[in-house]
Amino acid sequence: MNKSDPQLVTFGCRLNTYESEVMRTHAKNAGMEDAIIFNTCAVTKEAERQARQAIRRARRENPTAKIVVTGCSAQIDPQTYAQMDEVDQIIGNDLKLKAETWAGFGGVTNTERVLVNDIMSVKETAGHLIEGVEGHARAFIQVQNGCDHRCTFCIIPYGRGNSRSVPIGEIADQLRKLVESGYNEIVMTGVDVTSYGADLPGQPSLGQMIRRVLALVPELPRLRLSSLDPVEIDEDLWRLIAEEPRLMPHLHMSLQAGDDMILKRMKRRHLRADAIEMCRKAREYRPDMAFGADIIAGFPTETDEMFQNTLNIVEECDLTFLHVFPYSERPGTPAANIPAEKQVPVPLRKERAAALRQLGSKQVENFLKHHVNKNREVIVEQDSIGRTEHFASVELDKPCKVGSLVTVETYDISGTSLKGRVL
Repeated sequence: MNKSDPQLVTFGCRLNTYESEVMRTHAKNAGMEDAIIFNTCAVTKEAERQARQAIRRARRENPTAKIVVTGCSAQIDPQTYAQMDEVDQIIGNDLKLKAETWAGFGGVTNTERVLVNDIMSVKETAGHLIEGVEGHARAFIQVQNGCDHRCTFCIIPYGRGNSRSVPIGEIADQLRKLVESGYNEIVMTGVDVTSYGADLPGQPSLGQMIRRVLALVPELPRLRLSSLDPVEIDEDLWRLIAEEPRLMPHLHMSLQAGDDMILKRMKRRHLRADAIEMCRKAREYRPDMAFGADIIAGFPTETDEMFQNTLNIVEECDLTFLHVFPYSERPGTPAANIPAEKQVPVPLRKERAAALRQLGSKQVENFLKHHVNKNREVIVEQDSIGRTEHFASVELDKPCKVGSLVTVETYDISGTSLKGRVL
């Protein structure tokens, strides 16, 4: 770590990755020397445990560094971090993105140790212009933050606040700047992206925003979306899926389960049939569409039969890239209050998660077989590793510039990657 360059340690989602870059810029401009900033996640107990472990290790290895903790876990449970001797400062999720928050830290003039506001009172999400994402081939852009829904397992609204959107003009300005900086692929991210626009004048939908932004920034080569809710894809977005080649044929679904009773108890907005219909319709428009999905294993009251429905939907929807989580009780959520006798035992949760991951590995294997002996446009993530339009990993036969787009002929499979010849 160079003196004067703050070190960012990021846990969790793509939105955190983006926000870490905003903080990196603010902290650097504030002259924060020898600082380590932890951007935490609260999705699972394990994510929080890993963050605390990393903080303790950082203090042992850097006894004089200023350690700042922020992110969802710090917003929801600041007192836990306040009790850690290793931590110098705790900052809430809205304050972490403001330059003035960091300005007082350069000379360590801000003496208040815990700076955490009521996140539910935050009304706006500003578009923060960043020049790129350090160490990443693609850049992430925040288009939305927060969530108005209250899924029974989810603590994130209490860390992020209610849904709020970034105005279209600010999104276009940032996309243009990132493209000018050399980024060929941008990922639009948020907490509940499909709720985009409800709080803006005219209430533009997500699809309307994307359509307008792509028209304003015609030089952007590739656009991806982060997690989508199966029942909230608007007509403009369906039209983009069908007609816009710059929108990549890879969608990630916030699925969570494949059983209707569990989905209802989770208070999700979709049912099993909605997810199946989304995949069917998307493939009708784009036959090569690839899908990822978030899935929780072992939600309270989940029986073997209910879990089998979740296993079945993976194959029925032909899902490829699975993000699997064993259910984790989050204090303050309704699901955590379900009686103990209706909670799935932790070993069984882990067993079901392992079964889902095993099925996911099989799905990736089948997916890759269909992508051998094809020409693909690959974005280079490391010298000789990249990803296709469908998010398949490719081992290239020679090093290429990180972030560049190269045409590749795939010829074989190696583990969970394709092997490709750069043309």
